Amino acid sequence: MFQFPRLSDRAKTMWRSCLASAFRTAFACSIVGCASLFGPAPLRRQIEFPAFSYATVIIIINGATMGDTVRACWQAACATVLGVCPAILSLWVIGPTKLSIGNIAAAVALSAFVVGLPESNGVVGKRIALGQIVIVYLLALVKGGETDAVMHPVHVAVSTAVGVLACVLALLLPYPRLASYEVKQKCELFAENASERVKLFVKAFCADDHSSALSSLAQAKRLAAAGAKFIQSVKRREGSMQWERLPLKLFKPYYKNQVERLQCIETPLRGMEIAITSSPSFPVTILLDGELKQGVIQLEEHLSLTLKQLELSCSSPSDSSTVPESITENVVKSLQNIQSFPTTHKDLPYFFFLFCMKLLHIESAAKPMSVSKKEGVNDSGKQKWFFQEGVSSSWGMKVDLGRLMPALKCSLSLGMAVLFGMLYSKKNGFWAGLPVAITFSSAREATFKVANLKIQGTVLGTVYGVMGCFVLEKFVKLWFIPLFPWLIFTSFLQRSRIYGQAGGISAAIAAVLILGRRNFGPPTEFAIARIVETFIGLFFSVLVDIALQPTRAATLAKTQLSKSLEALHDCICSISLVPIKSSLEEKRNLLKSHLNELGKFMGEAEVEPNFLFLPLHSAAYSRLLASLLKMADLLVHAAHALRFIEQETSKSDASWKDAVTVSKLDGDIKLFKDMLASLIKSFDEVVSIKSLAALEKELEEKSMSYDLELGKSPRTNLSWLAGSGNREDEVEKMISGYLQNSKEIVDRVEVGGSVMVLSLSGLGFCMSSLMREAREIEQGIKDVVQWENACSQINLYEISCKAHALCK
Repeated sequence: MFQFPRLSDRAKTMWRSCLASAFRTAFACSIVGCASLFGPAPLRRQIEFPAFSYATVIIIINGATMGDTVRACWQAACATVLGVCPAILSLWVIGPTKLSIGNIAAAVALSAFVVGLPESNGVVGKRIALGQIVIVYLLALVKGGETDAVMHPVHVAVSTAVGVLACVLALLLPYPRLASYEVKQKCELFAENASERVKLFVKAFCADDHSSALSSLAQAKRLAAAGAKFIQSVKRREGSMQWERLPLKLFKPYYKNQVERLQCIETPLRGMEIAITSSPSFPVTILLDGELKQGVIQLEEHLSLTLKQLELSCSSPSDSSTVPESITENVVKSLQNIQSFPTTHKDLPYFFFLFCMKLLHIESAAKPMSVSKKEGVNDSGKQKWFFQEGVSSSWGMKVDLGRLMPALKCSLSLGMAVLFGMLYSKKNGFWAGLPVAITFSSAREATFKVANLKIQGTVLGTVYGVMGCFVLEKFVKLWFIPLFPWLIFTSFLQRSRIYGQAGGISAAIAAVLILGRRNFGPPTEFAIARIVETFIGLFFSVLVDIALQPTRAATLAKTQLSKSLEALHDCICSISLVPIKSSLEEKRNLLKSHLNELGKFMGEAEVEPNFLFLPLHSAAYSRLLASLLKMADLLVHAAHALRFIEQETSKSDASWKDAVTVSKLDGDIKLFKDMLASLIKSFDEVVSIKSLAALEKELEEKSMSYDLELGKSPRTNLSWLAGSGNREDEVEKMISGYLQNSKEIVDRVEVGGSVMVLSLSGLGFCMSSLMREAREIEQGIKDVVQWENACSQINLYEISCKAHALCK
C-alpha cells in the first residue's frame, strides 16, 4: 500500500510558510478582483488598470508582515508623489496630442532617475513609482488625444491604492501576521536550539572515544545551521516591528537589540564547536579528575536552565522567575576548582572549551536591555516625528556615487527599454518597460542569471495565463480564479534553488498580467507580444548593467579578498593587553562586513558566464572564506579573554601584578601580533598583484631589483614567508614561551585563579589557532595564484619580495 513520505520538521515549516504566504497573496488578489469586477460602478470606473493592482499586490505582499505592509503603504504614497504628480504636470504642459516616442522615452528616463536617487524611499516604493511612470506615459501615447491629462494619472494612482489596501486587509485577516510575534517565536526556537547544542557539545567533550565525540559534533553542526537561520530571521524582521507599533500599539518590543543578544549567545557556542573540532584526542585528559567532570555536567545543566529562561523571557517579559541562586553558587564553585594550567599546546582546546562555557554562562545570565517607562515615553516622542523624519529622509538627496550609479542604471535601462519597445510595437511597447520597472533593484545582482530567471518565469506565467483564459473563455469575469493555484505554486518556486525569488516573482506577475488585464486583445496574441516585449526590456537592462558595471564578479571577489585581509591586519594590530574596546569593535564589524561582501561576490562569480575569461577558483576561495570567518570568531574570543585579563589586572589586590610580569605577558602578545600581522600583510601584497607577468613587467619598467635575503630580515613583513619549517618552529617556541609566562602568573594568583587560568589558556588557544588558520590562508592564496598563472612555478616568498619592492 502506498504511503506518503513523512516530512521533516524543516519541510513542514516550509510548507506552512509557503501556504500561508500564498493564501494571503491569493486573498489580496481576490479582493482586487472583486473590487474591479463586482464593486460599485464609480469604483470600477476608477480602476482602469486592474493588472497593475495585481502587480502591486505581488510586489508588496511577498513574504511580508503587517509592519512591512504598513511601511509599503507609506512608500507607495511617496511613490505616487514621485511618479504620478510630475506626470500630471508633464502631460498638462506638453499635451497628450503632442507626445512622441522620443519625448516619452526621455520623460520616462528622467522620471526614473528622480525616483532612483532618493536615499530612503525603499525598493518597494521605487518599483511602484517606476511602474506608474511607465503606465502613465506610454498609455497616454497610445491613446493620444483621448487621454485626460489629470484623470489618466489619477486612475493609475487609484489602481495602485486598491492593490495596497488589498494587501493591508490580507495581512490583517483572518488574523494579523505580526513581525513581533515572529521575532518572539524565532527567539524561542533559538533558545531551544542553543540548549540542545550545549548538551551535544558537553556530550562530545565528555565522550570516551573519538567516534562518539564526532557523532555528537555532527549533530551539533546541523543544529548550528538552523540556529544561524533563526538569527537571520530575527534580523530581517526587527526593522518592521517599529512600523507595527505606529498603527496598532499593541505589541511593544520587549527588549532592544534582540539580534545583538542572540549573537552574544551564538559566539561562545561557535567557540565550543571550534574547541571540539581542534581537540587532538578523547577522552579528555583533564576530565580524568572526576570532580571537574561533574562540574562540567552541572554547568551544562545550569546553562540549559538559563537558556530556558531566555526562552521564557521571549514569551513573557513579565516572568520574573530566575535560576535559583543555590544552583548558580554550586556551578561557580565547580569552576573554581580549575587551578592547573596547560603545559603544552595540545591541552589548550580543552581549556578553551571550558572558557567558552564560562563565557556562555556570563552572556546567558546577563539581563536584557528592557524598555523602561521612561524609554517608552521617549520612544513615543520619537514616533511622533517618525513620519516627518521619513518625509525629510525620503526627499533628502545624497548625490554620491553609491546613490548615483543605481539611479543612472535605472534611468538608462528603463528609457532604452521603453524606446525600443515602442519602436517595435507602439501598441504593446509599455510591456518592455514594465518588467524592468517592477523588478528594479538598487543592489548589484548576478546580471545574466537574474535576467535568465526572469525570462523563464515570464514565459511560464504567460503560458499558464493563456491556458487559464482558454479554459474560462466564456467566463471572463472569473479569469482571476486560476490565479489561486498558481500563486501557491510560485510561492514554492521562489524558495527553490532553480528559479529563486527573481524567477518566482516574474512567473507570478506574468500570470497576473494575463489574467488580470482588460481591453488588450485576444489572450494568445497578447501573450506573444508580451514575451517579445519582455525580452526587449530585459535585453537592454542587461546591456546597461554591463556598460555601467563592466567589472566581473570574479575580479571584485579578488579585490574584496584583499580588503578583507587588510581589515584582518588592522584587527590583529589592535590586539593589546589593554584593549581599546570601541576601536576593536569597529574594526571587527568592518571585517565582518568585508567578509559578507566577499561571500556575495563569490556567489555571483559562480553563476556568471566566463566567455573568454578565467573562472573563479571556487574551491580555493571557499576555503579562504571559511578560514577568514573562523579567524574573525577567534578574534572575538581573544577580545573577551583580554577583557577578563584586564579586569583581573585592574584589581587592587592582584598579588601577581608587577612590572616584570605584565611586561613579559605584553611581550608575548606583541611577538604574536607582529608575527601574524606580518604574514597577513604579505598575503595582502600577493593578492593585490594583477598577474605575475604584469608584476615582472612593472619591475622592468621601473628598473627595480629585489633582494631575497633582505626579505628574511625580521624587520620586514616577509620574514615569516621565508620557510614554513622555520616558521612552525618559531610559532611553537612563541606559544611555549607564552604558556610558561602564563603559568608563572597563575602560580602567583591567590584569589580568582580559575578566571586567570581560563582566560590565559583561552587567549593561548586563540593565538595558536589564528597562526594555524594563517597557514591555511597561505595555502589557499597559493592555490589562487597558481590557478591564475597555470604555467608558472609559484613561490609566495619570491612574489611577496617583488610586490614589497614595488610598494617601497
